Amino acid sequence: MVKVATFFGMSFGAFLFWQSMDKLHVWIALHQDEKKERLEREMEIKKVRQELLAEAKQNESLA
Repeated sequence: MVKVATFFGMSFGAFLFWQSMDKLHVWIALHQDEKKERLEREMEIKKVRQELLAEAKQNESLA
């Protein structure tokens, strides 16, 4: 009876462990995606900013 209870306990513990690891991997992947999207937005903002500054310099030199 002790062996059956130990087997059940270990099986349940392994199940909980794998479920928590799965949730952890999903959480990490979501945060990596958010970080990637934020970096892409920042790069786009820098690009537009550089274009506007170049355009302003060009207009300033023409005036």
